[in-house]
Amino acid sequence: MTSSTSAQQPISVRSKLYRSLYDSREFCSKQTLARLCEISMPTLYQNLNELMDEGLVRYSGQEQFTGGRRAQGLEIVPDARISIGISATEHSLRLIAADLRLNELAFQTIPFDLVAHLDPGGKDTALASALESFLDEFGIDRKKLLGVGVTIPGVLSPDHQRISFAPTLGLRDLPLDELIGGLPYPVRVENDGSASGHAEYFVRGRRGSMAYLSLENGVGGAVLMDDRLCPGDNARCGEFGHLCVEPGGLPCSCGRSGCLEAYCSARRIEERFGVPLEDFFRGAEEHRPEYEALLYDMLRHLAVAVHDVRMMFDCDVVLGGFLSEYLLPYLDVLRDYVRALDPFSDSADYVQLSRLRRHITPLGAALYFLRAFLAGV
Repeated sequence: MTSSTSAQQPISVRSKLYRSLYDSREFCSKQTLARLCEISMPTLYQNLNELMDEGLVRYSGQEQFTGGRRAQGLEIVPDARISIGISATEHSLRLIAADLRLNELAFQTIPFDLVAHLDPGGKDTALASALESFLDEFGIDRKKLLGVGVTIPGVLSPDHQRISFAPTLGLRDLPLDELIGGLPYPVRVENDGSASGHAEYFVRGRRGSMAYLSLENGVGGAVLMDDRLCPGDNARCGEFGHLCVEPGGLPCSCGRSGCLEAYCSARRIEERFGVPLEDFFRGAEEHRPEYEALLYDMLRHLAVAVHDVRMMFDCDVVLGGFLSEYLLPYLDVLRDYVRALDPFSDSADYVQLSRLRRHITPLGAALYFLRAFLAGV
């Protein structure tokens, strides 16, 4: 009811001005802006002065010769507001500060035993202390802070009040307050794959549909249609990590066997060889037989999942997460495997790598508050 009502409300002149500048990638003068927003110059000046007084818009310093006086350009101030993203896993926190264009301002990875710091009273300050240290270390202005997005590798309840199931964390039916109760800022918790998928969709500036697979210690994902996340009836849409790609195959953390996550996660590499990802892929490049064998086994099983997702949603399938950072040299091989499975296409160009391969999950966490700001400015 709320979203439907708000969607029908007229967009204010102020919002039109700001969003026109935000979406502009070219020189934009006051005259151009008035024409784009279909408003008079006095109305433009009134609203533009408000935005400038609040530090949200500034002159770009550029001038364009139009035959008479040179016109001054306008632009948003990207760091006028800042959002924090925290990607929480069983062993670490990845913290990021992002500006209004989702540009990375600061990043840090710290060891953190998430499960050990859960607090039934919802007052544990360990996560809050880690955040405050991050803000202090990088000199983040708290007055500009919009909020803190947190992602977890698990399924949330439809009402966003509980962690329904997080197999890699060994958690089931946990109130979110036990995780975030100590944070003193506005907080939003999201599934890691859903948040990452939204970030990818956002930076592509696209419309239509996109399926996103997140390849990290676990495997998740998201399906987006016309800028809307498809949650499913139980908030589990996009749990691609538990597609069965090998019936009766390797055991998965969910308790079943043959899941994509058991075959195509960074955890599989770590458990098999005990080396960092960069060492594993370097070994594959050097044609170490045991490394190459595992890599190509992963690619073949990933191709099965990508094909299934393509058949279900008939859209681009984008691979992200920190494991995807290493897949560019093998993208053509993966596409060949997918093409061999696809009965409808001679090309598998719909298999793509994320444009945000570095730090996409914490950026996705930060995106929630950036989008909320843009919607209400």
